[in-house]
Amino acid sequence: MPDTFLSHQPLINRQNRILANRLCLRLPDGATPRDVTSTLENLADVWPTGEKPIFINSGQVPWDAELLEGNMPSSVTLELPGAAFTGPDAAALISRLQATQASLCLMVDEHFKAALSSGVTFRFIGLDARRFTPPQLRSLAAQTQPHGIGVAFNVSDQQGFQDCLNAGLNAAASWFFTKPSDKPAKAINPAQAQIIRVLNLVRKNADVKEIEAALKQDVTLSYKLLRYINSVGFGLSCEIQSFRHAVTILGYEKLGKWLSLLLATASKDPMAQAQMHTALFRARLMELLGPGLVDKSEYDNLFITGAFSMLETLLGLSMDTALEAMSLPEPINDALLGRGGVYSSFLDLAIACEGEDGEAIASQAGMLGLSADAFNQALMKALTFAETIEF
Repeated sequence: MPDTFLSHQPLINRQNRILANRLCLRLPDGATPRDVTSTLENLADVWPTGEKPIFINSGQVPWDAELLEGNMPSSVTLELPGAAFTGPDAAALISRLQATQASLCLMVDEHFKAALSSGVTFRFIGLDARRFTPPQLRSLAAQTQPHGIGVAFNVSDQQGFQDCLNAGLNAAASWFFTKPSDKPAKAINPAQAQIIRVLNLVRKNADVKEIEAALKQDVTLSYKLLRYINSVGFGLSCEIQSFRHAVTILGYEKLGKWLSLLLATASKDPMAQAQMHTALFRARLMELLGPGLVDKSEYDNLFITGAFSMLETLLGLSMDTALEAMSLPEPINDALLGRGGVYSSFLDLAIACEGEDGEAIASQAGMLGLSADAFNQALMKALTFAETIEF
């Protein structure tokens, strides 16, 4: 089986929440339907168990009935081009689709009307936003609305997202929400400053009483921290009941790792949930890629680097301003400020898998000596982690 690297996109709904996730298989030229099913089968043990749909885009691989072989997880939604419903193999595919219970997304192209008249049921109707103007989106949404939930892919920016919603579509997939503001704030707001104060105390190994006193100045912060640590994704065998208990069970380093993520809870951005999901994904992915490549003592630093890679967007500050207020190890600062260093390759890979360049993902993974299977496994585990953590 040829090397197949995954990339991913979140689908954002009208409430600015993540409705579903999309996995794109970056397959090499000449890949076959069997390569697609083999890639998915290799991920069976790490597939997210949540209820959110996971769209599967198989790139340019020709669609035929073989793509429906094997046991697909119930959360999978397969993207099919309208062109798959024309040509000599269409009848066999239609027959197989009519017999399956698979969730399907019809991708609109010049043949989509043939697909709509085939008798196959589609849960979603997908449009590539790059191919259509806003008026065309409105027209297509009106035509396809009776046949499935309308979603758009590859939305370029906030305006494009709004155009899709105005057209009548229900969600759009993109990374527009990760872009920092053109007009960053000049200072950290009070809620963010208090979190940073506690974080710095933890990183300096201050006395527990001093840290507890700082936490007690913000009851909401204390509540969020304990709720966060006790979430399912943290995987503890007992419930943490106090900050002192947290220090005893976790130690300062791991507590600092989780406290760092609370910065995002101070964000007032309408896209805060999607932004935080992205920060969590990057953080966990980088941490999972660490074994064998960095010392075990640096895993938490990889996590924090991934989490803080979204600081410009989450805090509305320039990265320089955000980092000035924090006492972070130099390798973290170097990676976040684009100065290279030991963590930068991990961060570059985490960001590359949000794009469409399969060669870039393969190149970055190769720099770390990672196989496609090892990277894809880590990606799926990171996605599960981001989905599991409660806020």
